Amino acid sequence: MQKNLAVSSSPHLHDQLSTRRIMQEVCLALAPAGIAGIVLYGANAAMLIAAAVITAVLAEFTWQKVTHQPNTTGDWSAVVTGLLLAYNLPANAPIWLAVIGSLLAIILVKQCFGGMGSNFMNPALTARAILFVSWSSLMSAYPQTVYAIEEAMSTATVSSASVVDTMSSATPLAQLATGGIGDLRFADLLLGNCGGVLGETCKLALLLGGVYLICRGLIDWKIPASFIGTVFLCYLLKDGPLMAVYQLFAGGLMLGAFFMATDYVTSPVTNKGRVIFGVGCGLLLFIIRAFASYPEGCSFAILFMNVATPLIDKFTAHKPFGEVKQHG
Repeated sequence: MQKNLAVSSSPHLHDQLSTRRIMQEVCLALAPAGIAGIVLYGANAAMLIAAAVITAVLAEFTWQKVTHQPNTTGDWSAVVTGLLLAYNLPANAPIWLAVIGSLLAIILVKQCFGGMGSNFMNPALTARAILFVSWSSLMSAYPQTVYAIEEAMSTATVSSASVVDTMSSATPLAQLATGGIGDLRFADLLLGNCGGVLGETCKLALLLGGVYLICRGLIDWKIPASFIGTVFLCYLLKDGPLMAVYQLFAGGLMLGAFFMATDYVTSPVTNKGRVIFGVGCGLLLFIIRAFASYPEGCSFAILFMNVATPLIDKFTAHKPFGEVKQHG
């Protein structure tokens, strides 16, 4: 009987989803958070998203044209980078900040290290960190939502212009770090009626997108589960269950855990490594939030673990079948 055997190198399993399709589905999962940001913060949020995405795509196209590389803008990875960069900006940030951020993310972090699949840190998060260090006042001025402004105007005794001018306040994380829960309502955290960057405030939208990616098999649940679970456990032991829940829904944890820590290029490839990566992100986030002067640390926690990813892969990689350890 004839046996048809094909001998080839690994990998032997092939996914039918192309990079383009995966990136399009990530964009679809990110869409609810973007829509929520526009509804909550108004037209400037829409302009920031458009500016970041258009700049990212044009930057990638121009770089590849100048350097005589194949055009990869059709894989939608630049669109995802632009979206994530915009989601990490305050909704009242100037448009030029989104443009500079996208240029940094695509050219400096992605293309200068070899393009798609070669960058060792998340492009959008690295660009956000550079922007924060360079223009910290712009990156830390968070506007209130249109609903909070309307509520304040309905009860204010001063002019509406004065109310709007003063409606920039601390984020929920800053309030939790200094004054506890106070009058902070969980519903506001869930629906996004609070201060914060454009794409992180509406946790319901982020949860919908994250669950969609997990159900579609586009991201591994181990990273977000270990990341979020570690933060919850640390705050449970430190401040009790109520504060632990509020810390999960404040700041950029949900955005980072589902959409940035799970980046294919900068996260480990092994199951054990992904759990270690998520736990490491959670511990670093907890340390920064609880013991540093900066109330938010999601971006920096993920970037630190991005750098550690090659080391995690090295020590968690499966040994080849039949390998014999050499002595001497």
